[in-house]
Amino acid sequence: MGGTVSLNFGQFVVAFVAAMGIPSAIMGVIVHRLERRLDARGEAAETREKAQEQLTVLLVQGNSAAIALGEATARAVQRIPDAHCNGDMHAALDYAAEIKHKQKDFLAAQGIHALHQNNDTEVSLWAIP
Repeated sequence: MGGTVSLNFGQFVVAFVAAMGIPSAIMGVIVHRLERRLDARGEAAETREKAQEQLTVLLVQGNSAAIALGEATARAVQRIPDAHCNGDMHAALDYAAEIKHKQKDFLAAQGIHALHQNNDTEVSLWAIP
């Protein structure tokens, strides 16, 4: 029942390599699959980040368009002789111009800051009317 197993040196090396190689191969497969999952998550996060940037650009452009439309409407109403514009119209136009300039200054500063942060990243500034 209780026999001994005898191995010569060659058989011992083969057994040792097999015993060490199988767990290493299994771990290699596991690590490879984990890396693929992490890469996929990274790509998905990058896609979401790009979409968020595009949304922000569209929101800023929409805001600028709304300010431009409001200014044009207010100036058109001011030209109507019977409109009797009061000081509120002038104050609203001044406020819209102030906010528009603050927004332009902020975006310009952010663009310059981004240029200094990442010299290898292309930054585009869009014109705000």
